[in-house]
Amino acid sequence: MRTFGIHSKWDGECKELPRFIRSTTTIPARVDVEFGFIVNIKGAKNQELFFCIDHPGIKDEHGETRAPFDGSVYVKTNDWNFYLGDTVWDPIEDKLGPWQMWLEIDGNIIAEKTFEVVPASDMAEAS
Repeated sequence: MRTFGIHSKWDGECKELPRFIRSTTTIPARVDVEFGFIVNIKGAKNQELFFCIDHPGIKDEHGETRAPFDGSVYVKTNDWNFYLGDTVWDPIEDKLGPWQMWLEIDGNIIAEKTFEVVPASDMAEAS
């Protein structure tokens, strides 16, 4: 794991990964705060990388709790950087709590981190 914590806003369509801002697992619940981690994966070209973001209970438009966000991608090179993260959006209330993120290859977890999204007013310092 190269970085974890708060990053700059990420554009999934862009090849550039978000810029690292601050290492933390406590995330202020403010709209557009981007958080997650960047890993460097070596020697796994063309292997399937599974990812999961298990959120604290985000609701859909019908008020039902959404399933964790998950999927897979194929490792592009033998020395590859990958970002797994999310951002806070309105309404903030259902984003509060633990967000567990992990990556796995061949059934083995290769990176894992839990972030606690807390009310921004509870944070001692603003970021």
